[in-house]
Amino acid sequence: MFSCAFFSVKAQENIKPNTSHAGLKFGYNMASVSFDGDTETGKRHGFHVGFYGESFISEITTIQVEISYSQQGYELKDNSGTFTQKLNYINVPVLLKVYPDKNFFLEAGPQVSLAISHREEYDSSFNLFNSTKEYDPDNFDWGINFGGGFKTNSGLSLGVRYLLGLGNVYNQESPKNRLLQFSLGFDL
Repeated sequence: MFSCAFFSVKAQENIKPNTSHAGLKFGYNMASVSFDGDTETGKRHGFHVGFYGESFISEITTIQVEISYSQQGYELKDNSGTFTQKLNYINVPVLLKVYPDKNFFLEAGPQVSLAISHREEYDSSFNLFNSTKEYDPDNFDWGINFGGGFKTNSGLSLGVRYLLGLGNVYNQESPKNRLLQFSLGFDL
């Protein structure tokens, strides 16, 4: 019994604590669009949900690939009503994550996105001129993500990420996506 217990403890010591894993994540979005690089529109509130896979490439560094559905766009309000642009994307970020501490991480990396739906709505203050129209944005978008967060030993993670869009949403006026995400993730 003693030798079985000894070898069992030794086997547990040889298991690498940093292993590859996959998981599910979801969270809250605050999206906007920058038309001139200096100012941003009002925020559109939405959500994101998706899957991720994370693989350690060193003791403290991982590569994480995700695929997620994300509600983005913007909102403009004035005295005559509210204009809302609803952009929905499939986002695929590839992130380099660094764990300076066992449970704290920093992340950065590129992202490509495919627009799956796009709708613009105008709600007038008078309810006489409400309208809905669908336009075609550029199908592909791209940008750079920066973020950080905490991950528990059980695989539960809380993160915050900012997307700096570099592709144009439309060909006119060169609008670019901006996105702040708050996420909750679970390793499966």
